[in-house]
Amino acid sequence: MNIRRFVPALEWLPQYTKTQLKGDLSAGLTVGVMLIPQGMAYSMLAGLPPIYGLYAVTLPLIVYALLGTSRQLAVGPVAMVSLLTASGIGALAAAGSDAYLQLAILLALIVGAIQLLLGVFRLGFLVNFLSHPVISGFTSAAALIIGISQLKHLLGIKLVAKDKVHEVLMEATQRISETNAATFLLGIVGIALIMGVKKWSKTIPGPLVAVIFGILAVYLFGLDSQGVKIVGEVPSGLPQWMTPAFSLDAFQTLLPVALTISLVGFMESIAVAKAIQSKHKNYKLDANQELVALGAANLAGGFFQSFPVTGGFSRTAVNDQAGAQTGMASLISAGLIILTLLFLTPLFYFLPQAILASVIMVAVFGLIDIKEVKHLWHSDRTDLAMLLVTFAATLSLGIEEGIGIGVILSLAMVIFRSTRPHIAILGRVPGTRTYRNLERFPELEDRPDILIMRFDADLYFANLNFFQDTLDEQIKRKGKALRGIVFNMESVNNIDSSAIHTLLDVVADCRKNKLECHFSTVKGPIRDAMAKAHLTETIGEDHFFLNIQDAVDAFDELPADPTEETTPFQEYTLQTNV
Repeated sequence: MNIRRFVPALEWLPQYTKTQLKGDLSAGLTVGVMLIPQGMAYSMLAGLPPIYGLYAVTLPLIVYALLGTSRQLAVGPVAMVSLLTASGIGALAAAGSDAYLQLAILLALIVGAIQLLLGVFRLGFLVNFLSHPVISGFTSAAALIIGISQLKHLLGIKLVAKDKVHEVLMEATQRISETNAATFLLGIVGIALIMGVKKWSKTIPGPLVAVIFGILAVYLFGLDSQGVKIVGEVPSGLPQWMTPAFSLDAFQTLLPVALTISLVGFMESIAVAKAIQSKHKNYKLDANQELVALGAANLAGGFFQSFPVTGGFSRTAVNDQAGAQTGMASLISAGLIILTLLFLTPLFYFLPQAILASVIMVAVFGLIDIKEVKHLWHSDRTDLAMLLVTFAATLSLGIEEGIGIGVILSLAMVIFRSTRPHIAILGRVPGTRTYRNLERFPELEDRPDILIMRFDADLYFANLNFFQDTLDEQIKRKGKALRGIVFNMESVNNIDSSAIHTLLDVVADCRKNKLECHFSTVKGPIRDAMAKAHLTETIGEDHFFLNIQDAVDAFDELPADPTEETTPFQEYTLQTNV
């Protein structure tokens, strides 16, 4: 057994060099500094005290660095997962309460178990059923929900926690007169600082600059006495082992949101990991091992007071730009967080919540994907409709309902497209033996007496009606001059028993109407299936050809009346074990 397959860090650790350490040290410190304000902000978004955001970037970061196949991915809390955590637990317990904390930790354990099992059983392909337009629509809507949810911290007013944008906006508008001017000014300056620093230098963590500004402003001008809400005392010390209370009712209640976080979190993580890996050719990503690593990170974190985590876009990009070469960068980041927990937490006492809100708002509004809407408007209106429906459903119904509708839409589109695949009617390129689609090349030769049809998909029960309807339509188009049909099977890779029966019926009906059927370019597995079902024997071996031209030439050798000397159709009851 190759243990490196299960612990990818064993591939790069034995060959670690001083050159790699230089890049990893720079990246590790940069991302570690970035993780401090991000972790605290996303913890607040998840409905937890800020300290739990620091807990979430210690052990999970270490576990992923050892087990993950990406050498630049930075794991920790992200806005999307934090919002899903809050929406999934908010209805069960009051934010910040002991019961809420227990449920958040239990949720991390459930997410970890799901991801670990998906990876062990190599089920990473399941995320392929979430199409890009659906994810784009969901992400854009969730970004709006997250951003708007921070208005209460940005304005310094109390709003009832909701995840429906229109309700939050209505309530904020009604209570706009209660805005705390100092809080609002701090938040706006925080947003400006983060965006300004990002434009000036991608390696300097703008959120940290905003945090330092906010702490100094509150401390020097006594803004906390003017109604500016601050983080207050942040406990010091490392996270302790904690086993949350387990109940079947809590598990059943949390399972839907845990499944959503497992899939959405993995998709976000694997997407950014692939984007970064494309620049580095010295290692390969393994989607199933990524699931194992994320699952193990969530499980380990769950036992040490962490809420669900995954790979993040912004900090992974910063990690790569700062020079990360291996998972050592993540280990260094985790080490910096551990030092912060042990010695530096008192420094965050005067940190205003408005600054944490500004960190969140800048991060999530960058996720709103206007470019994809414009692209789909010009390229694929059907996918655009899926994006807009998912976007609207998420905004109006809620996070979990929105992603659920998106999944249903994705599956429905897969089913619909598989039942109506592309079918081409072929014509001959003049002077050659090459055949192409008549719709694309109207100058092709289209013989009135021969129909050549190419079915560009597997032939199975779900698309047989479409196959037959198209065939009937084309036979009517050809009219009485038609005397033969060529089925080009080069694009058919699989065929089921229902399709075998249908082909038998088609050939029988054609012969009753004095039409001969030839098959060209039939692949080996399809011929095997036909032979096992005795379809080849029933139709006749001489009706199968290596290419279209041979099938067409065979028609020219037939007598004028195809019923005179052709092989009679053999009545046969097909075997069911195809």
